[in-house]
Amino acid sequence: LAGSAAAFAPVSLKASTTSLKASVEGLPGALDPVGFFDPWGLAEKATDATLARYREAELAHGRVAMLAVIGFLVGEQVEGSSFLFDASISGPAITHITQVPDGFWAVIIAFIGAAEASRAEIGWVDPSDCPVDQAGLLRDDYMPGDVGFDPLGLKPDDAEEFEIMQTKELQNGRLAMLAAAGFLAQEAVDGKGIIEHFQSI
Repeated sequence: LAGSAAAFAPVSLKASTTSLKASVEGLPGALDPVGFFDPWGLAEKATDATLARYREAELAHGRVAMLAVIGFLVGEQVEGSSFLFDASISGPAITHITQVPDGFWAVIIAFIGAAEASRAEIGWVDPSDCPVDQAGLLRDDYMPGDVGFDPLGLKPDDAEEFEIMQTKELQNGRLAMLAAAGFLAQEAVDGKGIIEHFQSI
């Protein structure tokens, strides 16, 4: 979580090459007043290929975190009234996963496996075609995070609008990663659900 969020985040850009500096400055996701936030200096030591992998990881984790935050809130709100699992799942969201019937795990694993395999085929160079010292190399024509999934047609055709939308997604993903971590920590500390905390304010 911290590594993926911190990788794109202002460090003095003492990049080793001019092309690396251009890559860092051209990445979407940097907003004033902070700009390109990288307190650990990970981008300073990274190649263009490594920066692309960092961005891919940040987008993937941000998307999962956005779904997790929604899952926390919805899962706790519909507790006892859902048609799923005979409405028997209850308590804080961090305990829900242990209450899911065993057969559901196969569905979860198959779904995640299919999504990850598809993403790997779209974005990554075949491992047999990768140099030994460049494992996990992304394709040259692949934009990190762009797996072609846009069922609502939200992706703008204009490049400037697309960069604005990318920045919004990155910022929302970063916030969601922090929110999901906060939800997990809060529920682990006192065993109360997030909705219960909101209602007690």
